[in-house]
Amino acid sequence: RARMRLRSGVFASSCLLVQALGVALFLRGFFPVPVRSLPRREARADPPAEPAPPGPGMVSNWTKIPPPLFKKVVIVLIDALRDDFVFGSKGKQFMPYTTQVVEKGTSYSFIAEAKPPTVTMPRIKALMTGSIPGFIDVVVNLNSPALLDDNLIWQAKTAGKRIIFYGDDTWVKLFPKHFVEYDGTTSFFVSDFTEVDDNVTRHLDRVLKREDWDLLILHYLGLDHIGHMTGPNSPLVGPKLREMDNILKKIHISLLSKEEASLPNLLVVCGDHGMSDTGSHGGSSEGEVHTPLLFISSAFEKRSAPLPQPEHVQQTDLASTLAIGLGLPISRNSVGNLILPVVGGKTMREQLRFVHLNGFQLSRLLQENTPAYEKDPGYEHFKIAEKSHGNWIKLYLEGNNSEILLNLGKKVLKQYLEALKTLSSSLSKQVAQYDMYSMLVGTVIIMEVLLLLLLSVPKALSKRAEFEVPLSPPLFSLLFYLMCLMLCAVHVIVCTSAESLCYFCSMSWLTAVGVMMLISALMCGILSAIAKIFENSRLPPKNPVVSSSTWSEIDVLILAGTIGHVLSLGASSFIEEEHQTWYFLINTLCLLLCQELCRNNFLLKECDPQHSTNVKQSFDSIGETSECKNIDIPVASNSKLGKATSSTEFIKGSDKWISLATPWIILICCRLLRSLNQTGVQWAHRPDFGHWLTSSEHKSELSFLAAVSLLMIFFLVQRRCSLVSKIAMALGLLGVYSYRAAIGNVIFPWQHGGKDISKGITEARFVYVFVLGIVFTGTKDLLKSQVISADSSTKSTGLWEVYSGLVLLAALLFRPHNLPVLVFCLLIQTMMTKYIWIPLKFDAAQITIMHYWFGQAFFYFQGNSNGIATVDVSAGFVGLDSYVEIPAIFLTAFATYAGPFLWAIHLLCYLSSEVSRNSAAVGHGCFCYALMRSIPVAIYVVLVTGLRYHLFIWSVFSPKLLYEGVHVFITAAVCLFFTAMDQNHSYKVQ
Repeated sequence: RARMRLRSGVFASSCLLVQALGVALFLRGFFPVPVRSLPRREARADPPAEPAPPGPGMVSNWTKIPPPLFKKVVIVLIDALRDDFVFGSKGKQFMPYTTQVVEKGTSYSFIAEAKPPTVTMPRIKALMTGSIPGFIDVVVNLNSPALLDDNLIWQAKTAGKRIIFYGDDTWVKLFPKHFVEYDGTTSFFVSDFTEVDDNVTRHLDRVLKREDWDLLILHYLGLDHIGHMTGPNSPLVGPKLREMDNILKKIHISLLSKEEASLPNLLVVCGDHGMSDTGSHGGSSEGEVHTPLLFISSAFEKRSAPLPQPEHVQQTDLASTLAIGLGLPISRNSVGNLILPVVGGKTMREQLRFVHLNGFQLSRLLQENTPAYEKDPGYEHFKIAEKSHGNWIKLYLEGNNSEILLNLGKKVLKQYLEALKTLSSSLSKQVAQYDMYSMLVGTVIIMEVLLLLLLSVPKALSKRAEFEVPLSPPLFSLLFYLMCLMLCAVHVIVCTSAESLCYFCSMSWLTAVGVMMLISALMCGILSAIAKIFENSRLPPKNPVVSSSTWSEIDVLILAGTIGHVLSLGASSFIEEEHQTWYFLINTLCLLLCQELCRNNFLLKECDPQHSTNVKQSFDSIGETSECKNIDIPVASNSKLGKATSSTEFIKGSDKWISLATPWIILICCRLLRSLNQTGVQWAHRPDFGHWLTSSEHKSELSFLAAVSLLMIFFLVQRRCSLVSKIAMALGLLGVYSYRAAIGNVIFPWQHGGKDISKGITEARFVYVFVLGIVFTGTKDLLKSQVISADSSTKSTGLWEVYSGLVLLAALLFRPHNLPVLVFCLLIQTMMTKYIWIPLKFDAAQITIMHYWFGQAFFYFQGNSNGIATVDVSAGFVGLDSYVEIPAIFLTAFATYAGPFLWAIHLLCYLSSEVSRNSAAVGHGCFCYALMRSIPVAIYVVLVTGLRYHLFIWSVFSPKLLYEGVHVFITAAVCLFFTAMDQNHSYKVQ
């Protein structure tokens, strides 16, 4: 049977690449691309005219937007107002005035359905734009929370209407500079039930007396806060509803008293979302998505009988209804329908004109988002209705006033309403749903890769670090074809029955079949690995004495830490404060290392003579190899070390004490770094040392710190570079300082007063030249060592030069107050190499996992968090005149993930520079690194799928999902680099 040899590095990288594919598919399903029209700059298109009546020479004279139906509009939005608070028993008991208006007054009442996530900001967007916001909007406008879509507020302001707003300050952030007067209250201080509402009500009397506004918006938060704290059935809810009822009464009476005969006023009462039975919101339960929607105006007819159960409309319908009511164009991206009863008092011609405008806007949105829009049933209905509308106008213009005209008009109206309903439901389907099928396919791939990696751990970490892969297993080829067929069948069934758009279904057939074959192949790999394990367990062990491998404390910590971290991802607070988990893990690791060092230095000498010679030999080997400059030791061969090593005095010397102090020094470094940048969510506003440094009065302190840091970086990096690289490094670091001075972050000592601030483009490009130069010399050495396989010192020098080039790039991109992070990173690496990893003889797997942990901790030391707000976008513009997409993305990603990245490259330098190691070390390292990355991703993807209706899914879990996704891609790139460095000829040792 033919077998193929596969090294574990290659295996791990290919696994990670497959996993990256799975993650990409999952993300594409989790964040469906929202239905979008053009940006609002181009949105001022002229409204369509009435459909032209058939026949020659007949033209309708209605081409402009209809005039407004209401003079003043007041929108009262009561946060978390559930439908039964108005229409149920609570409404009758606590909201008598509203109930009376609903049952006997001039009003129309509806139940509006909100789409999940039922959280305030997306719901305000839905109410004002009529579109269904996707989370990906947040990612697209990283730095601007302002709403850039075409929306009702913007249209009103453009039409010269004066808008006043009081209430939740989310509106002020979404619509900056739109209100002529506003007062925002913060929505996150949940224990406050009265202040938030009094702050809105105190303005009311004054504003209602005035005449200088057209639209008044009030957003009351108290009810929502009561729900969060005590639930919907608490005794506090009643009084709060009564308070709201009195406010509505005051507004309604005032609007009636001010009314003129020509144009009536309108009062709209709505909720943004409901609340669940526990009082929270965010999900999709009935209590959370059903909210009341009341239109109250003297324009409507008085009710004779109390109305039956109110009918259901979509929350997005409000935007288009209000647009018609205020005489504005309907927002471009709105998927809502006009709520017809509101315009029911108008003539038939006006009503038809309104629904035609709405249908025209929806069909245009459909054209912009669906290639095959002509086949859409809604579009076909609309075209038919438009034709009948033309015929109706012909009759109307001919002056026909009979019964026929009225009946035909009703028929056309019915056709239009049908078309609107179909159009808007097919548009909403494109947005609001998770594309579960793509998510499932992605998850399956990710989980299979994880299983495969876990099953191959014993083989991959064996002495030779390679697999024998059978190329033609007879049993599994049959299984493979069966699985492919089955999956393709499932694919066809899902894609033909699915109503919503599905990304995976819209792929070409070849791609889809390729993915199916990949899944089947992975499955067969897993099964064959399991079969092999069973075969091996049946065979009697060859030498039963040797197999007593014990777990050290380090192994236990690594296992517990990994499992603990993965489990913590299921809780939103742990994700918000994930940095605490990593800080805790590396502190624990340092204490454990301290214990190991003590045991090594004190206990073993007395009780175990054989072991002390081991230690002595290990130090001997250090002495020999340090003369070949191969090991990462700052003290080079000219030191006295080489002469003194052979005796045991070496261990008794000062180095013993330094090595004992190392874990404590590292702990002190970590403590200093923690106070540099406060991160996370809960305590991010606390003052930290970084803020102190960046304030303008401490510019000289910052300059001093930056200069010292750059000097330290030079000393820590240069010791293993060639002379050319040393000079390049020194000039590059000088360039970094002068770049920061040019853009005004730091100052030169001889520079007093204000110097003109430039973009620093020349200085930054000067540094880029050196970065490329150093990386190039490193690559040249690496290629040389690939060709001439004898000399491994060129290879380690080459790797180190690539590493130092990346350090220089990081120094350029980091903000000046973050330079100490880089210094401590290099310092900890140097100390751990010399005093911990080499003397204690850890194996490659343990060292890899320590590198991974420190890399994660440094990700947070830099000031990153799991929120999107902490990405430093400015790094993408260093040295660029204007925004250039590819370099900007690359630089931002590198600056964000510098911590994990530098530790990973350092790991490669360390593993390939140690001659005494088993030649398979790099392969082991690559495999462990891939495994450490894929465990959290696989589990997290499953957790997120389960929590997709959680209250914090958009605020906490989704940003973390994006970070995890990007991290997988970066790790895959790192592992490919590992594999490239892991040469074949190093496997001569068999």
